Amino acid sequence: MSNYFIKKEKIRFKHVDYAGIVFYPRFLEMLNDLVEDWFEEALERPFSKIHETNGIPTVDLKVQFKKAARLGEILTKSLWVKNIGGASLLCGFKFEDEEGKICLEGEVTLVNVAFKDNRGGIKAESFSEEMKEKISKFVLS
Repeated sequence: MSNYFIKKEKIRFKHVDYAGIVFYPRFLEMLNDLVEDWFEEALERPFSKIHETNGIPTVDLKVQFKKAARLGEILTKSLWVKNIGGASLLCGFKFEDEEGKICLEGEVTLVNVAFKDNRGGIKAESFSEEMKEKISKFVLS
């Protein structure tokens, strides 16, 4: 079994700037979509259910933009786990074009949080053992 969670994404007009290349914030939206899809499809924890009581905010993000992506291209987006903490995950990611050239790559740290009250209070909360087991299938050794 692959340790990668993989999704394809077509670069659409909404992603590009006047120069016809992906505007860099759109890459970060695509990354967020990848994380949401991973939680829903692979970890069976859709954001629509998570956000009733919890959240998974990004607390650290490192990105290297390697190559422009253009309208009409298909990107292969990959995500894997580098480290599982009690309430946090360090994930690696990369987006590759159809020739296998990396457009961007980096790391994202996500934290499982519980909502403490209705005023926006949050606190880190450990992942359940069941969730850690599901997440561990994506750890690269």
